Amino acid sequence: MTDVFGSSQKDVHEQVVFCADEQSGLRAIIAIHNTALGPGLGGTRFYPYESESAALADVLNLSRGMSYKNALAGLDLGGGKAVIIGDPAHDKNEALLRAYGRFVQSLGGRYVTACDVGTYSEDMDVIARESRFVTGRSPAYGGAGDSSILTAFGVFQGMRASAERVYGTPSLHGRRVGVEGVGKVGHRLVDLLREDGAEVVICDVAPKAVERVRLRHPEVDVVADAAELTGSDIDVFAPCALGGALDDATVSRLRAKIVCGGANNQLAHPGVEKQLAERGILYAPDYVVNSGGVIQVADEIEGFDMERARAKATQIYDTTLKIFQIAADEGVPPAVAADRLAERRMSEVGRIRGIWLGR
Repeated sequence: MTDVFGSSQKDVHEQVVFCADEQSGLRAIIAIHNTALGPGLGGTRFYPYESESAALADVLNLSRGMSYKNALAGLDLGGGKAVIIGDPAHDKNEALLRAYGRFVQSLGGRYVTACDVGTYSEDMDVIARESRFVTGRSPAYGGAGDSSILTAFGVFQGMRASAERVYGTPSLHGRRVGVEGVGKVGHRLVDLLREDGAEVVICDVAPKAVERVRLRHPEVDVVADAAELTGSDIDVFAPCALGGALDDATVSRLRAKIVCGGANNQLAHPGVEKQLAERGILYAPDYVVNSGGVIQVADEIEGFDMERARAKATQIYDTTLKIFQIAADEGVPPAVAADRLAERRMSEVGRIRGIWLGR
């Protein structure tokens, strides 16, 4: 059984809410990890989990990651996440989304939702009919639209910083980059890589996703699966599918010098970051480089401005380089350095909230 209260201080969640509406078929879990910096912001994932335990484990991991992601993105927002259990292709409907919106509203702003796997801006528009605490809405309703735009841009900035650290130049020109998953984020990352002159090889479990990329970039190579991709001759591995891409087997066969991608929770278990470091593979922590999306939807809260959001996402390059330097100075893997930097901000800035302002 998943330990809701956590085995360590960093794992403790402030609030976990189970939501159900029998008539619409809604089964959802909202997890708020930490609100030291502000309300918990994170997307709603709509996915056919094999069990409620699997859904719970995922939402706890994802919400914790959002605390760290939002902290390092420089946002005054905490970490939260939600999952809706079901197949979005068959189970998603207006009543279900609006019922979910009622549960989000019931939290009074402690949690602000947005898009994630299986949900889109149009879904947020429906949820927003029942809740004020929704971002990532469509442009028709004053929203930022598809957050994968700046997610991919941020990953690209992190990859440039990684290339600077390993090769002495931020350019990916002539480098061979393997992209696992070319869905919302991955296909946009391919666009940016090709613009920069990188060679690209891809894989995806969805043939239509591969076809979309090949129609736009017929020169891109395709391999059968992630195992073939990670074992091939690539300079950079970009996991952009679901989490857990970096397990023992993957790390042992990986030939890339850099890992930098858009997927959340890429490390399958604690200790993988050390294996990567021991093999001389530079790992750009996922929640650092994929924070462009949350920067985009967070900007919407104040009234969306793409230029302002893009400028903030550009800073991912500098943040990634800073983490690499801290890691080198302190003799720890980049993932550990990133955690320390995020925890420091949550502690130092969160403490200020304790200053009494009077009534």
